[in-house]
Amino acid sequence: MKPDGPAIRRVRKAQNMSLRMLQELTGLNRGYLSRMERGHIRESDDERVRTIANALQVKPAAITEEE
Repeated sequence: MKPDGPAIRRVRKAQNMSLRMLQELTGLNRGYLSRMERGHIRESDDERVRTIANALQVKPAAITEEE
């Protein structure tokens, strides 16, 4: 899946969630999450994207780019 970093950031901020909290909920490194939100990570395995979507309580399609 191709993560949509700005969409992840928008959803996270709309929920008043910090990167640290997203890190705690997903178990993913905060630096990795930050790079993803800034668009430096354009490809990610499906499981990581699903983990982020679950933590944000949205469907994966809300935080991925159309292929």
